[in-house]
Amino acid sequence: MQRAHTMQFGAEPVEDGIRFALWAPTANDVTLVVDGSDHEIPAVGGGWRRTTVSGTRPGARYGYRIDGDLVVPDPASRFQPDDVSGLSEVVDGRSYPWADTKWTGRPWEEAVLYELHVGTATPEGTYAALAGKLEELRDLGVTAIELLPLGDFKGARNWGYDGVLPYAPDAAYGRPDDLKRLIDHAHSLGLMVFLDVVYNHFGPAGNYLHSYAKTFFTERHPTPWGAGINVDGKESGRVVRDYFFENALYWLEEYHFDGLRFDAVHAILDDSETHFIGELGETIRARLPGRHIHLVLENEANQARWLERDASGRSIQHDAQWADDLHHCWHVLLTGEDAGYYASFADKPVVHLARCLSEGFAYQGEPFPTLDNHPRGEPSAHLPPSAFVTFLQNHDQVGNRALGERLSALSDPKKLALARASLLLSPQIPMLWMGEEWSASAPFLFFVDFAPDEELNKAVREGRRREFKSFAAFADDTSVIPDPTEKKTFLDSKIDWSEIDKPGHREVWADTRNLLQIRRQSVVPLTKSRYLGSEASLPRADVVDCTWRFEAGSLRFIANLGLDDFEANAEGAHTIWSSDAAEPDLLLPSWSGIFLTKAF
Repeated sequence: MQRAHTMQFGAEPVEDGIRFALWAPTANDVTLVVDGSDHEIPAVGGGWRRTTVSGTRPGARYGYRIDGDLVVPDPASRFQPDDVSGLSEVVDGRSYPWADTKWTGRPWEEAVLYELHVGTATPEGTYAALAGKLEELRDLGVTAIELLPLGDFKGARNWGYDGVLPYAPDAAYGRPDDLKRLIDHAHSLGLMVFLDVVYNHFGPAGNYLHSYAKTFFTERHPTPWGAGINVDGKESGRVVRDYFFENALYWLEEYHFDGLRFDAVHAILDDSETHFIGELGETIRARLPGRHIHLVLENEANQARWLERDASGRSIQHDAQWADDLHHCWHVLLTGEDAGYYASFADKPVVHLARCLSEGFAYQGEPFPTLDNHPRGEPSAHLPPSAFVTFLQNHDQVGNRALGERLSALSDPKKLALARASLLLSPQIPMLWMGEEWSASAPFLFFVDFAPDEELNKAVREGRRREFKSFAAFADDTSVIPDPTEKKTFLDSKIDWSEIDKPGHREVWADTRNLLQIRRQSVVPLTKSRYLGSEASLPRADVVDCTWRFEAGSLRFIANLGLDDFEANAEGAHTIWSSDAAEPDLLLPSWSGIFLTKAF
């Protein structure tokens, strides 16, 4: 089976050659360059330029000469063999022979996400090497892998959030067909594949849109990365929106991804009547009605409006949002840290935890201390647990630490085991960060490669150290913070899969596998039935008691987060998991817990 996403942008094979299209509303003169030859590309109105070059085939290299001087890649390039400033390569999306003809995805309730960075998930750092780990992940109980952004970025290494060509999977990990081969193999194993995409900004190096499409950006919406993306401009907003909407559809159709995670949507500023985020979800739902397509938001604003369900319980726009609040509660309880945004959860972490478990957001319109007490969030108690992706760690929460430490290096193993059980057995959608399943020892550090632009490398290096100067641990010496521009920082972030068989790691891996088996057998059947509501209480200031009710039965979690024993009452319920220290009569010692189910 062959698949391709046909769109108005980029280079598309047609019957007699290749059709090239570029939106360049602020360029005076544009010349198409194909394999060293110049071709006229006439203006056809609305800022568009299009032409078909007969005899050209996939594999040809091309770019656009802007105003007689600068040659730029295609902003919708499907592949950049020579990095972001090189010529684009014509790729025929139909050339890969897919084998997953019967694959339509998996229900959202079955999702157990495994977030990973392709370059550091294996020693080789390639799609092909990652494919060799998929059976192991499936056997663990993972049902979906989630790749950090792949859009072409400057240099040989990057987290992916500095991408500037969002249609071109970066050549550092392999060719486009290698990525398709990875996804095809995942589907053969019953695994879904998600992709993190960035629609709120472009990276600092290799973005040439300003040279021919200045109206792609607007000063009306300043962002941490400069002028905002102009998704609501009167003259260009439609084209700019379509650039990203087509990108989402491109990944879902041409690459057969099963879901997308939209990075930092709170930074997509839009004053139009129909917000970009809402139209994005509705567009994808309308285009792909016959598949399980899952859409997840990262949204610091905690806006429940994008997560609403219809009368049957199906997502109208987006399936879920990353549950940062729940992460912050657990992090405070596990580490005692209260700096930065953790300060907003440090005063009453158990209270906040109970609300997050039962309602999703800890702050639902109340003043948020670390936002100068401005209100944050919207009411979320009516949403099902599946509207929230939960995690104890992710690329941000580990990688944005100065030394990239994982929770296993910061917390007591007993406490972490209870948090892990809560993560994997609660009815929200759980996500593991690569290596978390065995408490990997490798840090995940911030790394980039902007060479040969040493000025930019220097700015990143100094900015990183300046960022942590206010932290007591680094006030006198920031030199211990790894240099993000050095290759060693990247190599140190690679996880070592051989650790799974070593003491201190194999026990964590076995525990993770056991929890995911329990989830599959006892929790997922409940979450697949209609959600009826939940409630949480604090029978003691340091004890959480949360119950979620579904048409097929109830799920209850009791956790003692204090120092003294707690005696719980769970008459008529069936225990599906308990801490090793928990007694049969439901006496819960310090930092222990229990999960119970009950049929209606």
